[in-house]
Formats: sequence, structure tokens, C-alpha cells
Amino acid sequence: MGMLIFLALVALFVLIVIINGAVIVPQKTAYIVERLGKYRCTLDAGFHVLIPFLDRIAYRHTLKEQAIDVPPQQCITKDNIAVDVDGILYMQVMDPAKASYGISNYLFATTQLAQTTMRSEMGKLDLDRSFEERTNINAAVVTAVDKASDPWGIKVTRYEIKNITPPQSIRDAMEKQMRAEREKRAMIAESEGERQSKINRAEGERQQAIALSEGERARRINEAEGKAKEILLVAEAQATGISKVAEAIGGKGGIESVNMQLAQQYLREFGNLAKTNNTMIIPSNLADVAGVIKSCTSVIREIK
Repeated sequence: MGMLIFLALVALFVLIVIINGAVIVPQKTAYIVERLGKYRCTLDAGFHVLIPFLDRIAYRHTLKEQAIDVPPQQCITKDNIAVDVDGILYMQVMDPAKASYGISNYLFATTQLAQTTMRSEMGKLDLDRSFEERTNINAAVVTAVDKASDPWGIKVTRYEIKNITPPQSIRDAMEKQMRAEREKRAMIAESEGERQSKINRAEGERQQAIALSEGERARRINEAEGKAKEILLVAEAQATGISKVAEAIGGKGGIESVNMQLAQQYLREFGNLAKTNNTMIIPSNLADVAGVIKSCTSVIREIK
């Protein structure tokens, strides 16, 4: 009976030893094991057995990339304006042993280092440029913190500024400046549009004047050509008529026919003159129609 009790106690002791000594490390996690207070090894993911009462897990580290919120801090810019700046620091434990024994609290240390570096970088820039230089500021913080945290087994991957908050008075002034700038751009755009409109109207009027002058020129040329052809045709017709008359006069009985035509034309025109005028000028030799015809005949004979 005593032997059974002893064996039961031994089995219980072994079970406790196995339970206390068996360790399962999750994926992307590292455990730091100390034996009698001294660093012994680093346990990676998997199943491990420790010696009870001699070995103990001193530190547990995650090997995943961590995002640490950097609290807002007050920074003084180059133009002496106090702004509140906060951000997010991304980091990863690369060497669990150094992260355990290189510094007491690497999260607090990297956060403080990021804040001090941020203050230093903001002090090099004016407020207006600080909004434009976020990428350069982020890169400077990453470089400084990563270099300082290398002995701690920490890798800083990136840093991102979340907000840059100036005082309310500065925000009001910036809003007024932005509103004035927008109004200025609107006035410039409006004036440019009006200028372009005037240029377009002037160009249209110029092209219209050119088109009208071209049309007037073409009209005058056409009229001149028409008049020239008309004069030429009339002259040719008159020349033809005169030639025919000359041929008729030179023929047999031509003079007598001319005398008859002249007498008839003289009497007709004289009668028309009497119809259309209240006052009529009567030639002194009104009755001497034969004399008038004789004079005209003598002229024709001279021409002939």
C-alpha cells in the first residue's frame, strides 16, 4: 500500500513537471528563456520542453509588424508657430534577445525618439512648408529612429504624420488667405475669359470686314466688267449701224431718203416741243423747212 502511494506521488510529480515544462509557442512569436536568471535561448514557434524550477520564460515578443500611436506633441516651427503633431510609427522586432536586454521598454523608447525627432524636423521648416514636406519629414523620422533602435533589435519600417494642427488664430488667418487666393484666382480666370472673349469678337469682326471687303471688291469688278462689255457691245452696235447708214446713203436714192427722214424728224420733234412746254421758242426761219433740210443735206454730202 505504501509503495502504491509512493508511485502515485512520483507520477503526480512527473505530470506536474511535464505540464510546467511543456511550452507551445504560437506562430510569429518568440519567447526568451532564462535558466537560473541568465539568458539561455530564444524559443521559436512550436512545441518545447523546459526544465521546471530551472528554466523560466522571462519575455514574450510578437514578431509581427506593430503600429504604435505617437501621441500629439507641440512643435515650434521655424517661423515661431506652435503646432500639435501626432503620427503612427510602424516597427517590428527583429532580434528578441536584444529587445529584451538592450532596453527596458522599446515601445516607450521608440515613441519618445520619434517625438523628439519630429520636433527637430518641424523646427527646420516654416508652417506653410510643413504641410508640403510631410514625406520628407516622415523619411527623416524613420531614418533617425531606425538608426537609434538598431542596438535594441528593432526595425522601424515607416512613420506617418496623421495631423498637423496649428492654433485657432493661425487657422483663421490661413482660411482668410485661402479664401483671398481663391477670389484672386476667380478674378484672374474671369478677366482671362473676358480678354479671350474680346479677342475672339475682334477676330470675328476683322474676318467679317475682310469678307465684306472681298465681296465688295468682287462686286465692283463684276460691275466694271459688265459695264465694259456693255460699252463695247454698244460701240460695236453703233459702229455697225453707222456703217449700214453710210452704205445706204451711198446707194441710189440715199440722199433723197435722208432728206425725207430729216424733214420728218424735224417736224416730229418740233411738235413734241409744242406739246410739253407752255413757253416755246420759235426759230426765225420756222417756215423755211426746206432750208433746214438743205443745210443738213449739204453736211451729209461733205461727209460723204
